[in-house]
Amino acid sequence: MRALLVETLGAPEAHRIAELPDPVADSGDVIVDVRAAALNFADLLVMKGLYQLRPDLPFVPGAEGSGVVSAIGSDVAGIAVGDEVSFIAVTGAFAEKVKLAAEMVLPKAAEQSFVEAAGFSLTYATSYYALKQRAALQPGETLVVLGAAGGVGAAAVELGKVMGARVIAAASSDEKLEFATSLGADAVINYSTTDVKAAIRTLTNGSGADVVYDPVGGDFSEPALRAMAWGGRYLVVGFAAGDIPSIPLNLTLLRSVSIVGVYWGSWVGRDPKGNMDNYQELLAMVGRGQIAPRVTEVFTLDEFVSAYEAISARRVKGKIVFDLS
Repeated sequence: MRALLVETLGAPEAHRIAELPDPVADSGDVIVDVRAAALNFADLLVMKGLYQLRPDLPFVPGAEGSGVVSAIGSDVAGIAVGDEVSFIAVTGAFAEKVKLAAEMVLPKAAEQSFVEAAGFSLTYATSYYALKQRAALQPGETLVVLGAAGGVGAAAVELGKVMGARVIAAASSDEKLEFATSLGADAVINYSTTDVKAAIRTLTNGSGADVVYDPVGGDFSEPALRAMAWGGRYLVVGFAAGDIPSIPLNLTLLRSVSIVGVYWGSWVGRDPKGNMDNYQELLAMVGRGQIAPRVTEVFTLDEFVSAYEAISARRVKGKIVFDLS
C-alpha cells in the first residue's frame, strides 16, 4: 500500500510517500480501505514531535478518515466486511489501508460522502465533548469561539447553535468571519483589527461570555478570559497560534471563572460509552440537517506538502481532506 511515511521528525518536506506492507487484522482489529482522510493541525504537531502523543519512528500520520471495511479480526462483532465507516486513529490514516482497534471504527452517516465523513468524527466529537461534558453549555448562554473558521472551531459554532446558545465567532480575517457567519454565528469579531475584550463586552452588553472555546491560544486568550461573565467556563482546546499563554489566576477569582481543559482523546478511553452516546447524537444531528462538515480544500496524498502549508499558514476554512479514492 502507498502511505505517507515519517522517518525523521520535522517539516513536511522531510517526509515521503512510501510503499509499505498491507496491514493484517489481529483478533480485535479492523482493516479499512481508506477512501479519504482529514488533515488537522495536530497532525502537523505530531510530525514535528511537538504533540503530547509521540509515536515511535517511523510512522504513518493521520488521525481521522473514512473508508470501507476490508477485513475483520476473529473477535470483532457489529462490524462487517463492506461496511462504509468513519474512523479515528492515533496515527495511520494517511495510507491506502489502516489497521484499527474495533472501537475506533464508527458508523458513516449515509448523508455524507467519504470526503465529508473523513472530516467529521474527530472535530465534531472534540467540540461536542467540550461544549456538552466540559462546559455544560445551556440554551440562552453566550458562546465565544476563537479560531471559528478552523476545523474544531467551525464545528463549535454549528454545535453551539444546535445547543441553543448565542454564538460569537472570532477569527483573523473578514473572509473567515464570513465563513463563520455561514455556519450560523450570530455576531463576529476580527481579532486582527479589534480588541477582543472590548468587542465581547460590547456584543454582550457588558455581561460577558458564558463560555469561551479556545483552540488558538497565544495573545487572544487572556483578553477573552477578561471578558467572561460570572461563573463562565473557559475551554482550553489547543494552541494553533503556537504560544501557550500564561494566565494570571486572579482573573478566575474575580468572576468565579473556571478554566477547563479539553482532552477528548484521553476521555474516549476513560468513557467509551459516553463517547459513543455523543457520536450517536451527532449522527442524529446530521440526519436532521443541523450540522455538516465544510470541506473547503481537497488534495491527493502526493500533494501533502501543499496541504500542510495550508494548515501551517492558517488559511484554512473548515476542513482539508486527502482524497484517496
